[in-house]
Amino acid sequence: MRTVQHKKEAYWFYRFLSIFYDNFVNPFFWTGPMRERSLELAQLDRPDLRVVDVGSGTGFTTQGIVRQIAPENVACIDQSPHQMARAKAKNDLQGCAFHLGDAEDLPFPTDHFDRYVSAGSIEYWPEPQRGIAEAYRVLKPGGVALMIGPLRPQNRLGRFLADTWMLFPEEDEYQRWFREAGFSEIQKRYVKPSWVLREKYGIAIAGKKTQPGPSPAPLPAVKKERREEPATFTRILLFIPRLLIGSLAGFFFIPMAIYGYLRRFIRGLFGRAPAEAESVETLTLQQKISLALIPILLLALLAWWII
Repeated sequence: MRTVQHKKEAYWFYRFLSIFYDNFVNPFFWTGPMRERSLELAQLDRPDLRVVDVGSGTGFTTQGIVRQIAPENVACIDQSPHQMARAKAKNDLQGCAFHLGDAEDLPFPTDHFDRYVSAGSIEYWPEPQRGIAEAYRVLKPGGVALMIGPLRPQNRLGRFLADTWMLFPEEDEYQRWFREAGFSEIQKRYVKPSWVLREKYGIAIAGKKTQPGPSPAPLPAVKKERREEPATFTRILLFIPRLLIGSLAGFFFIPMAIYGYLRRFIRGLFGRAPAEAESVETLTLQQKISLALIPILLLALLAWWII
């Protein structure tokens, strides 16, 4: 497994990332246009549908859900109390129910929800097949599960950082996990922020539950990790380097995104930037400041080197 594809590592990773996640990090990688395009596959066509948002984090995806679903019909679950605290503070999410819990062991009855949504969570699951089997279990027959996640980068640097950091599945893995979980009528579409110009970046994949009961997916009886795994000496020795190395690898995606935005801006000056309506987004003030600081720092370094 990847360095942060573990429950405790992911917990502590978001303990610190939650401080600036909403305003700086998330808008680089999971934008409003991406969210709206993805949620179309969930078929949120009635406000009375019962929806669960698994790995709901700070509630960005949930905010898209409650535009179409009554908040009192939406349940949010995440293992990070720090991320969830920020979601609870958002005005449009006040009617939602919030649960601390595990995506691979959902605290809900079988055949309970009409829709299942999970965005940017599968990357941290030690057993993705188990998590998608849980999606199948908690849905009613005829219910739809939507999973949004990253695709393994095609360029060497991105692939190395991704493989060091967390799970970036291949497209065929998503489809196989859905099929083996028991879903039918599987649909998919690709999503990406505007700084990604060519390669496939992320995928939204949805499937329908046709039969009542739990998933038919064959799963090991023993889980790879329990959410409250004892902090043994060996576990602590593994935890510290995993968290540090994984966090460092994840951090490098931020300058990659900043570079991508600058590249798109420069290409736009020469009329070479692709016009893709789905990927047009508004940067936050913090992101605009960071983009403005990059050329200033480069000029300062150049002046220092010349002088």
